[in-house]
Amino acid sequence: MQSADSSNAVDRAGGLSRRGLLQLLGVALVGAQVPALAQGRCMRTFGIPACNTSPIPEVFEATGWKTVALDHVTFQVADCQAEAAFYAALMGWTPRSSDSAQAVLDIGTWGTVIFKQVPSESFESAGGRGGGRGGPVHARVESCAYVITPWNAARVEAGLRQRGLTPVADHRGAFESFHVKDPDGFDLQLCNGEGLAKGRGSAAAKAALSAPSPFASTGWKTVWLDHFSFNVSNYKESVSFYRNLLGWQGTYDEGSQNELMIGEIGDIIVRGPNPLDPAFAKGAARGGAGRIDHISFGIQPWDTDGVKAELEKRGLKAQVDTSTGDEIHVAAFKSYHTTTPNGYNLQISYVTHDNRLALPNAVKPKPSADR
Repeated sequence: MQSADSSNAVDRAGGLSRRGLLQLLGVALVGAQVPALAQGRCMRTFGIPACNTSPIPEVFEATGWKTVALDHVTFQVADCQAEAAFYAALMGWTPRSSDSAQAVLDIGTWGTVIFKQVPSESFESAGGRGGGRGGPVHARVESCAYVITPWNAARVEAGLRQRGLTPVADHRGAFESFHVKDPDGFDLQLCNGEGLAKGRGSAAAKAALSAPSPFASTGWKTVWLDHFSFNVSNYKESVSFYRNLLGWQGTYDEGSQNELMIGEIGDIIVRGPNPLDPAFAKGAARGGAGRIDHISFGIQPWDTDGVKAELEKRGLKAQVDTSTGDEIHVAAFKSYHTTTPNGYNLQISYVTHDNRLALPNAVKPKPSADR
């Protein structure tokens, strides 16, 4: 059975189409290209001392908790209404509530995003740091909230304190949660299922935005959290922290990053300096550590050329990212980067729950004998 990308390899006249030529050349292209958007720095130097994949001592004992839902991701943006209107039209997100202070949008029935209005000067004072590509960046991820089980507020609080964390309660009615800081000071919220995760997708939870739609709807649906791109100051320490605190599971250790599976929610690529690197300096300047510089969402329907065309039709960038440098029509991982109205780096991919390991399997380092 032919795939959507291979069905047009030969044109009606029997000649070889441009796409077909790219497919036939795919093997030659593998390894020949140096991608502008490649995965970790150790992908091509796997096994050298600076890319030591040996384990380190765990930061603390595992809690036994499981992450069962994404309650919400909170962004700070300079224009919350424009950002919300963009995602609604491009990604099919549904506005849940909206005012001048923030806009809350549901991603189908599995996620929620809060866009909080903050002064644009707050980004400039921080050097405009962010994940956008060109132009000012007036957007950043402030925090992430996850639903965990089993939930008992008193026991969760005790478990956090036993691990040297300082939980800050944030209870509102039936909703119970605690904020803690991860090793780089990123705001992590653990909660029960009575927050934004409850009632998601219901007709009653729809609102209007004050900003007009920036363009015609694509008709796409956001079906999966392909990955958070999470920059940290010590990737092995952060991997241990999230794995033992929230029950996330690793897929590979490349020497500068590790992609973790967040239960049945999606994935996160934890990337940064390696503490086993001989040149690693503990306590060195953290720079962009504790920062989600971009998020990749899986959409449906996917058509490699069609997605690019729809982005460009709307005046948006469509920067190819296959992670391995393969030509996109033959690559194991297919995606494009674009930029939101507030300058955030948005990645759109073909990854769903069913092929969630497409990226880890493509990037996973192989022993030299297998290369």
